[in-house]
This record gives sequence, structure tokens and C-alpha cells, in this order.
Amino acid sequence: MTTSMAATHAASKRLKDAIFGASAACAEAAKKYGADKVTNATMGVMMDDEGKLASIPTMERVFRSLSVEDYVRYAPIPGLPDYLDAVIDLTFADQKPEGYTAAIATAGGTGAIHHAVANYAERGDKVLTSDWFWGTYSVICNECGCQLTNYALFDENNKFNIADYTAKVDEIMKTQDSLLVIINTPAHNPTGFSLTEEDWDKVLDLTKKYAAQGKKMSILVDIAYIDYAGEKNETRKFMKKFGNLPANIFVMFAFSMSKGYTAYGQRTGALVAVSSSEEVITEFKEINKYTSRATWSNINRGAMTLLAKISADKETLAQFEKERDAFYQMIQERGMLFMKEAKECGLNALPYKGGFFLSVPAKDPQAVCDKLHDDLIFAVPLKMGVRIAACSVSAAKMKGIAAKVLKALKAVEG
Repeated sequence: MTTSMAATHAASKRLKDAIFGASAACAEAAKKYGADKVTNATMGVMMDDEGKLASIPTMERVFRSLSVEDYVRYAPIPGLPDYLDAVIDLTFADQKPEGYTAAIATAGGTGAIHHAVANYAERGDKVLTSDWFWGTYSVICNECGCQLTNYALFDENNKFNIADYTAKVDEIMKTQDSLLVIINTPAHNPTGFSLTEEDWDKVLDLTKKYAAQGKKMSILVDIAYIDYAGEKNETRKFMKKFGNLPANIFVMFAFSMSKGYTAYGQRTGALVAVSSSEEVITEFKEINKYTSRATWSNINRGAMTLLAKISADKETLAQFEKERDAFYQMIQERGMLFMKEAKECGLNALPYKGGFFLSVPAKDPQAVCDKLHDDLIFAVPLKMGVRIAACSVSAAKMKGIAAKVLKALKAVEG
């Protein structure tokens, strides 16, 4: 008989993280065979072609120039005003939709997702996202007393599956008066897929249909990887569509400094919102400030100051964006090399547009990943397939991986 002192709602909590498990196995192999012999495709951080952690030079220079006071003083609960203004500008670039906007500082993009679920999904309700998804969405929903449910992201042509998305929304709205949908685009984690503008039109048509019936519809767009998806205004064109929507349609964005600023460990992000209703935006600021106080109180002042300083100086910002674009091109080349070789060898890889990751469907992802260990390749087993981190695998090591994934698939699945 085991003894538990936890509250009944907490006693069954167990965190199983496939990413960290795969990374640990890779570290063991590197000790045994040498890092140069091992391909680490598990990591969600950017590594240069020498296998070192990559950071954007201007980010590092500005961060090191901050005063001790910038690092150690408390920040306001909602975030530094200059930071919040800059985050709104960075989220939308030149594609800002008409309406009222606001932002609240969060502990990384994860914190932004937490606040959106905590405050815009009814307890006990379903939250909808795609079947290929970042597993932490489910953890957050469970923690907030909600249930994550899924639609099929891809149709038979590997396009956005609007039919299944519509079917799932229709099913949920038979029993719910409100719905929060999480859409990770552009450069979706874990597939690298992006919704087109036409896809967004169809999503919004369905959203408007239920809003017209008096239902509350909220969309959270997870844009953690947007800075590795292409030209900034091109990748944000869809955002204009969120202007002048009915007041009972609410759109939020999960902004993160982790990838776009290579500041993963600083845990700094923001939840950004747009609405046609000033009242809804005022409410957004109040309730999220309350939730921040109840979780982390206030976040990393130094990282907020860093972003604000880079954004305030045009020359610094231009240099920063130039350096980041070089990293984007590096990752893009790796991803496209994998996709080219996948096509050549007949591997069914999911459509990759950009971002840190790409994925291959598999019936038994864990077995496929285990088989890849024979070639000293370490990838992440997901529920529906295998995730390869283009962000952390050099072009030299990426060469030949697609064929080896296919070989492992055939060995496991026949």
C-alpha cells in the first residue's frame, strides 16, 4: 500500500517527456562513440555546423551590455511597457489588423499558452488542436482542468484538412457554448507545415458561423517559430484577416523569445491579443495580470530589456535581423536537403515549409527511433511519427538521414 500526501486531483500527475528521454539516450551514445559519430536530431535548440549552441551575436552583445539593475530589479507584473509595445510591433510587423491590441508578459511561449487556456477555456471543456502537436499543450490543458482533443491536420493530399477540422468543431459545439482552438503556424512544431491564407479563410468562415449563433470563439495562434518561416511580412499576411471580427471572436498569439532571440533559458514571452472590442482587451489585460500574479508574479526583466533595446535602435535591429536571417537560411537548407533526399528515396515525409522540425509518419515511432540508434541517429518518437530537428543537425550530418529513416521504417513495419 503506497502513501500519497497529494491532493486527489494531483496524485496521478506524471510527466513523460519523449524529447528529454531521447536526448539523454543520445548523450550516452556520444560518451561511448564520440560526438562526431552521433547525430543528435532530438534538440529543439539551434546548433551551428560545428555542433555548438548557436546564439545571435547582436542578442549576445546587447544582453552583456545591460546593467546589473536591468537584470535584478523586479519588473511590473504585466511586463515592461517598452517591451510590450515592441512585442506587439514584432508580432504583426506591417500586417497589424484593425482593432484594439494588447500584450502581457509571460514566462516563455509556454506561459502564453498557459494563460490562454487558463482564462479562455471553460473548466471541463474541450480545447481543440491538430493531431500533430507539441505535447505540452495537453499537459497545460490537464493542469487547467480542460481536455485537449484533436483534428487530423493533413488530408490525403497532405494539405490542411479543413473537412476534419470542421467536423471536430461541429461536434464540440453541439455541447459547448465556447471554444478555444490552438493553431501552431507558421512553421508548425513538429512538422514545419504552415497554413495558407486560403486555409485561414476557411477557418475564419467556420468561426464566424458559430459566432453568429452567439457562441464564444477564441483562437490562439502559436507563433513560436515564425522567425524561421520566411520573410517577416509574407509570413504574417494572414494576420490582417483578424481585423474587425465580431466581438465574440477573440484572437491571441503566443510570442516567444526562445527561438527568435536564441534566448531559450531566459523564459521570456508574451500573450498578444487583438479584438474589435475595447472592453474585451481591457478584460484581457486585467485577467491575465491576475493569473500572472498567481503563477510567476513577474518575469525576467533583463530579457525584456534586451528585446526593448534591440527594437528601439533601427541599426541594431537591422543587424540583428540580418544575423537571424542567416540562421534561418542555414536551417532551411538542412530541412530542404532532408526533403529532397526523402523524395528521392521514397520516404513519406510530411510537408515542410520552415522552422526547427520536420516529421515522418510511423505506426510504431518508438521502435523506429530505437532502430535508428543502430546508425547512431537519435530522433524523437511522437504519438504519430518521428520528429527530426533540422535546427540541431548540420547539413553534413543531415545528408543520408532520410534513407536511414526509411530503412528503419522498413525494418520495423515491413
